[in-house]
Amino acid sequence: MKLATWNVNSLKVRLPHLLEWLAANPIDVVCLQETKQQDADFPQAALQAASYHSVFSGQKTYNGVAILSRDPISEVQYGIPNFDDEQKRVIAATINGVRVVCVYIPNGQSVDSDKYQYKLKWLAALRGWLGEELKKYPKLALLGDYNIAPEDRDVYDPAGWAGNILVSEPERDAFQYLLQLGLRDAFRLFEQPEKSYSWWDYRMMAFRRNMGLRIDHILVSDALACDSCHIDKAPRKLERPSDHTPVVAEIQN
Repeated sequence: MKLATWNVNSLKVRLPHLLEWLAANPIDVVCLQETKQQDADFPQAALQAASYHSVFSGQKTYNGVAILSRDPISEVQYGIPNFDDEQKRVIAATINGVRVVCVYIPNGQSVDSDKYQYKLKWLAALRGWLGEELKKYPKLALLGDYNIAPEDRDVYDPAGWAGNILVSEPERDAFQYLLQLGLRDAFRLFEQPEKSYSWWDYRMMAFRRNMGLRIDHILVSDALACDSCHIDKAPRKLERPSDHTPVVAEIQN
C-alpha cells in the first residue's frame, strides 16, 4: 500500500496539481492538509472520477483535512475525542486494515504566543488519543503537516532557526513522545539524500536555493513493515505550487 501526505495549501487552487499527480503516481491513500474549503465545496465528484473515495473535514479559509483512498473507507473519526477544538485539523479512518490518521498540527506562530501554548496542548491531546488508538489498531499510520522539524538535519540553517517555532525543544520533545508510543519516522528508516526538505518559503527563492525544512511526516507503527519513503519534489516545481510537496511511503499491510 502506498501512502502519501501533502499540504496542498488550498485545494481549490491546487486541485489540478493533485489530479495530475494522482494520475501519474499509483498512490493508494492520500492525506491532505490545509484544504481551506467548507465541506459543501469539497471536490468529491472530481476525485471520484479519478477513482478515489474521500472523507473530509473543512472550514472556510483556514485548516481543513481529508483522506483519499482507492479502496473503501470506514470507521471515520473527526477531531481528537474529548479535546474541544473548533479548528478542523484531524481526520482518521480505517482502510484495508490500516488505521490512517491525517493531521494538520498547529503552526504555533512564535514561542512567546498563545498559539504556541495551544500547539503544545494540542500535541499532548494528540499523543493521549493515539495511545488509545494504537491499542485498538496496532497497524496505524500518522500522516500530515506536523509543523515540526525533528532534528537539525531537517533544517537548512539550524543556527538561524534555533529557538524558533518548528524547531524549539518542546516541539521536538513532543515529536519524540509520539515516537515513544511505538511509531517510527518512515523517512528516517532509509538512507536519504542530505538536505532533504518538504517545505520551502515562497520568498527569497527558497525552493531554488533549497532553503527548506522537513516538517511533513509519515509515522508508522511497529506492526507495519515499511519498504520505502521519499519526498517527491516535482509538484513544488509547478506554476503556482503549494509551498509543501508530497511525502510518499510504501507499507506492507
